[in-house]
Amino acid sequence: MKKLTHFYITLFLLPYLLKSQPVPQPDVDKVQLSRFLIITGAGYAVTQAGLYSLWYKDQQSQSFQFFDDSQQWKQVDKAGHFYTAFHLSQLGSHAFHRAGIDEQKCHWYGALMGTLMLLPIEIFDGYSEAYGFSWSDVAANTMGAAFLPIQYKIWHEVRIQPKFSFHRTDFPKLRPNTLGKSWYEEIIKDYNGQTYWLSFDLYRFFPKSAIPKWINLAIGYGAENMVYARERENEAYGLQAYRQYYLAPDIDFSHFRQPPTSLGNKLLNGVLYVANLIHLPAPTLSYEAGRGLRFYPLYF
Repeated sequence: MKKLTHFYITLFLLPYLLKSQPVPQPDVDKVQLSRFLIITGAGYAVTQAGLYSLWYKDQQSQSFQFFDDSQQWKQVDKAGHFYTAFHLSQLGSHAFHRAGIDEQKCHWYGALMGTLMLLPIEIFDGYSEAYGFSWSDVAANTMGAAFLPIQYKIWHEVRIQPKFSFHRTDFPKLRPNTLGKSWYEEIIKDYNGQTYWLSFDLYRFFPKSAIPKWINLAIGYGAENMVYARERENEAYGLQAYRQYYLAPDIDFSHFRQPPTSLGNKLLNGVLYVANLIHLPAPTLSYEAGRGLRFYPLYF
């Protein structure tokens, strides 16, 4: 899965994002809504072209087919689908809200946008000889997108933020065509170095506690010893793939946002939005299946 699609789209949309803080609007602003849809469409088209060049260009095509990849890569790729869909949905929700769409509707519209924006990737996979259309990917996309409106339905705010972190590993040297030939390819392709987090906003769960507003608690998931997608393939290669679970403190940058009353504040809010996509290095307790507990003074 091409998990960081949303990050590149965010970069394309950053000028719009700086203005798209969710503020009350009495009526639907058709000009604002049209502007968002045009910018989104342009950024999305450029991103998809780059993704095709990076991932699919050198692969053989085939007639459309389905493929069950639900047991591959210890489901780290599915965590990536969930993460990507959530943030695309959140970005869309903010923009729809600013355009004056009803608060309840804008979250579901954002979720629909996040789901639909990832669907062409599955279609690309369907025509790629190396992959195939995956219903489990679509399910992960749908769950990630729905995670936004569900939180608003329960709490009227986001209290659990999906995040991502990455560290380089030695595994791409063993299969560079699959796991990446450079650092920017490895971020997308090397599942061994990817960790996906759910960052819990402790202050919003416990507003009367003495916990600083910006301190979160994050649980993470990853896997390692994976050169091939399936477990039996790794075993044949002499590797025993294993899952990893993490517990670490986290920073919620949303609590540092400022009223968008000046260009400086808008720039700051845009930077904080992007920073809040990432879990920064922190002391981390990990449990590795079959290996027990480990403590990392700093883990990324």
